[in-house]
Amino acid sequence: MDFAKKLTHHENVTTKSGIKILPIKQEDYDEKGEIVKDGEQDKDSNSKKKIRLANLLVQQANKAAADLFLSTGSKICSTIKSLSDDATITDKNHLVDCTLYPTKLLSPSSIIEPGSLVVIFESFDSLNFVYATSGEVFYNRNGHFHHDDFIGKPYGCKIRSRNNRGFGFIYLLRPTPELWARSLNHRTQIVHELDSAMIVFHLNLRPNMVVCESGTGSGAMSHCIMRAIAPHGKLHTYEFNQVRAKTARDEFQRNGVGHLVQVHWRDVCGKPVVVTNHDNVLQNDGDEMVFGSGGFDIGPSAADAIFLDLPEPWLAIPHAAHAIKANGSICSYSPCVEQTQRTAQAMRDYGFHSLKTIEVRLREHYVDDVELDTVPTAKLPRDLNINKATSYDDIGRIVSIQEINAPDSGRSSPNVTAAPESNSDENECEREQQEQSSQQDDKMNGVGHNGVTTSGSHNAKKRKMLCARPFSTMRGHTAFLTFATAGNKCFPDPNKE
Repeated sequence: MDFAKKLTHHENVTTKSGIKILPIKQEDYDEKGEIVKDGEQDKDSNSKKKIRLANLLVQQANKAAADLFLSTGSKICSTIKSLSDDATITDKNHLVDCTLYPTKLLSPSSIIEPGSLVVIFESFDSLNFVYATSGEVFYNRNGHFHHDDFIGKPYGCKIRSRNNRGFGFIYLLRPTPELWARSLNHRTQIVHELDSAMIVFHLNLRPNMVVCESGTGSGAMSHCIMRAIAPHGKLHTYEFNQVRAKTARDEFQRNGVGHLVQVHWRDVCGKPVVVTNHDNVLQNDGDEMVFGSGGFDIGPSAADAIFLDLPEPWLAIPHAAHAIKANGSICSYSPCVEQTQRTAQAMRDYGFHSLKTIEVRLREHYVDDVELDTVPTAKLPRDLNINKATSYDDIGRIVSIQEINAPDSGRSSPNVTAAPESNSDENECEREQQEQSSQQDDKMNGVGHNGVTTSGSHNAKKRKMLCARPFSTMRGHTAFLTFATAGNKCFPDPNKE
């Protein structure tokens, strides 16, 4: 993976500045500060003063350069770990050289080479991986894809199958810890990208840190940690299963991150484990992994952060308290709340503080363009359908003529005004004429029944709007993440008690 590659040096403002310590020979001056070089005794006083002034300027420039590079707040000095605290400024003067501090950048690989790890995008929910090897073929439901077609192509390109008339295709993606987690072979339950992001954030992982991980499993979380602590950090990962430990170490070496991780075949909880092959040494190309039990075996106060993915993490808390630095961070990944409760109590017993437990849920949304009909803007016509069989009483209520004339209704009152039945033919003709004129106006204005626009409706543009809606199902519970901070007290090694 790209984050594990060597950094390349590039020029920057510092390297182009030309700042460095200029040498001044001490034997050029006598006790009074005068220059006594051979052949210069005959020079006049003005020449001596000029030479002395030039050397004073050089001395002040060297002092300013040393203050710039080696002051307490200097970022350059703070990143140099080879310096000891008791070293003097004279011992550090060789570090005042602008050429020693180029910009170090990763050079991402854009071309697939033989042996490169390639993540294959098959479909929306299907990813796979291969190591590009000349002569081999990758088979899936989309067709046959030859590795020779991968080599020399850039990452992100689209490759068509050699069979099925080229209708099948795949995409070749650059590997990242997230893509690797979605494509690897699951030997155990993995920590998915949402939880891994929260773990890296709350543990405050930074480059060049030392991190311990107990429960290597499939190695998905290990890659996320290594990306955070690269380029000079170190991950100590522990796995009690012999086969999984060997497989994880081989994968790390093949993925190019072997220099950032050391795999330990060890049970940090200290529980007794029976080695089935009657041999506690795992051989691999001249290297060996010796089985150990109990603790992290890296010394006291050596780890900046610790991550536990164990069925019984409370058993590893005493060993974590011994191995972690003061004010270091620890995280426990447990699927059950009962595990979280016991782990939290063990953390309090061994001096950890600022405990918090969180659960992260992912709710995905479907985002797409939706076409909407244009809202009608024409004025609605008046409703001229007058009901002749209704009337109003003296308080404004609508009553029918049948209710008014009913003998038992009790509503026959002189105060009730009935709709006049005379001249009904004239009213009907007048109403029909108004409806006809209204319909003609609507046709001219392009308004149909109920005010809906009719003229040019087939040419009307529909409005597009970007809408998001959540999926009907949401991914279920994964685990509880418990974070804590170590105190200043140094605990002894539980194995020696």
